[in-house]
Amino acid sequence: MRIIGGLLLVITLVLIAPAPGHTQAPASEASNVIVLFRDGVTVAERERVMRQSGSLTTRHFHNVPASAGRADAHARALLERHPDVLSVVPDREVEALGKPTGDASVTAAQVVPAGVARIGAQPGAVAYTGVGVGVAIVDTGIDFQHADLAVSATCFTAYAACQDDEGHGTHVSGIVAAVDNTIDVVGVAPGATLYAVKVLDRRGRGLDSAIMAGLDWIADNAALVSPAIRVVNMSLGRPGTLNDNPSLRAAVQALTQAGITVVVAAGNDSTLEVSQQVPATYPEVIAVASTTVMAGTSACAGHPSPVIGDTASYFTTDGAYDSLTGIGVSVSAPGEDREDITKGCFLKSVGILSTRLGGGTVRMSGTSMAAPHVAGVVALMTQQSPALTPEDARRRLRLGADALDIAPLDSPAAGYSFDGKREGIVSAPGVLSAP
Repeated sequence: MRIIGGLLLVITLVLIAPAPGHTQAPASEASNVIVLFRDGVTVAERERVMRQSGSLTTRHFHNVPASAGRADAHARALLERHPDVLSVVPDREVEALGKPTGDASVTAAQVVPAGVARIGAQPGAVAYTGVGVGVAIVDTGIDFQHADLAVSATCFTAYAACQDDEGHGTHVSGIVAAVDNTIDVVGVAPGATLYAVKVLDRRGRGLDSAIMAGLDWIADNAALVSPAIRVVNMSLGRPGTLNDNPSLRAAVQALTQAGITVVVAAGNDSTLEVSQQVPATYPEVIAVASTTVMAGTSACAGHPSPVIGDTASYFTTDGAYDSLTGIGVSVSAPGEDREDITKGCFLKSVGILSTRLGGGTVRMSGTSMAAPHVAGVVALMTQQSPALTPEDARRRLRLGADALDIAPLDSPAAGYSFDGKREGIVSAPGVLSAP
């Protein structure tokens, strides 16, 4: 029997017809766009082109010859015809890829989360802690007051402040680098330094242009801050294709060309593959899919067998890695502790325990939680091998994966389909010993 499917993390989009007496917005209404210019076009020249078209500029980028703004249909047509413009694309909305699955809690003593233990990164298990490595969390910000997080005061925000006002970025941060002390939890790389790059708002949403601005800041400052930023975690995304925003991909490429490893969540839509998710589809990034850690329970008479550990999460986007294109899931990692099957034969996710906005801990599930396990392991590798390149990191993650060719196991969810490759679960000891 196939499980009907999980209730959590499922989003239904409904097209609502306009109410009687109301009309659709005119086609000429201004919308958010990103304009990619030829190499060598200066900011002043870009601004002049934007103004001449009748567009309103909202942002210029430094490391990519692109600008964001608002343009109506006429202005967009003028931009598309300009000899200095390569492309004009919509400035699309991006969202965080994790959801709460439990109430806030306070632990009496430090807990080693199940995901950290599963990948062999619990305190004392490996010789490295990520000390001297900067990890940028491109997300909703980080809670600077959380006693279990070591956050640099140097930060970027696309909004009013770098402080987290949603909670997602704080949870992601704890998985990467919650401090090894006596409280709450411990992260994969507890010695690493976190940098807040706030590109998502209090709803966990943002625009491509905000993501680009955050990546632009990292490119400008990675080598200037101490410790230097060597790893970027992006637990966010949207449906899309490889070339639907060349400027965003170029912003990612600017980081990888500087030797910075970019780890991203694969996506929380099991009906899609990584090739249909942005930025997970970019060959330059390390895309991470989600698995369970331990066996759950089952109250379903038609499916008495529980979902066991190392099973593909019912919500995860996947897609076999293609070494020729560089597109696909590089490795899987824990994105939830377990999945329980309810009496009604639905899957219920029990999330990863990590740091909570306002203090203490909370559980969340998603590929948002899988990616930071890998980002933390990359920080360990970077401490071990300071000259580590993004491709070195990918190669060692794949070579050193645990249960290679065995996991992830097939999900019992009705919407799950095996992508043809069992890439294994990230392993800190395996990666650190990989050639």
